[in-house]
Amino acid sequence: MRIYTRHGDGGQTGLLGGARVGKDHPRIAAFGEVDELNAAIGWARTCNMPNELQPLLERVQHELFALGAELASEDPASSGTDWISARHVEALESEIDQWEARLPPLRQFILPGGSAAAAALHWARCVCRRAERQLVQLMRQDNRVDARLLVYLNRLGDWLFVLARAANFLAAVGEVPWCSPPRRRGADTAPDAGKNP
Repeated sequence: MRIYTRHGDGGQTGLLGGARVGKDHPRIAAFGEVDELNAAIGWARTCNMPNELQPLLERVQHELFALGAELASEDPASSGTDWISARHVEALESEIDQWEARLPPLRQFILPGGSAAAAALHWARCVCRRAERQLVQLMRQDNRVDARLLVYLNRLGDWLFVLARAANFLAAVGEVPWCSPPRRRGADTAPDAGKNP
């Protein structure tokens, strides 16, 4: 496989099926975000990730590659790239439920962090939410994009949050609860002009 083709030097790239679009096209942006998410998960797997989570993350990397291929096609059914289905969402939901049963109950907001693996998974979760937002933009412009892809990314964001908690749990690292700041005194009144507060 040749790495460079020079075909994109003019700011366009090819979709599966042969159509060419600008590299700033919403479809390119959407599967570009999915590609970044895949890379974020790949990096997270190098951050002292507990062995119990590795096969789950690798499976999702394969699924994201498939999802990206579907987004790269304007007609996934014809190109044979309509791979992501309800069963993939069901698998994520099942794993969320299994881990939630093992983890301490979550009673307040937590800060992203703890172990290196958990922090990396929280970052991947944020990238996932960005990919989800980009997919929503694409779907507003192109009604051929199947809504099941959005459902998958939405559930994946939840799954990554739970796996980040699982990474801390397996490493015996405590989570950091968010401490809300105190209310500002006199927040409803602005200081007089020309006076020190």
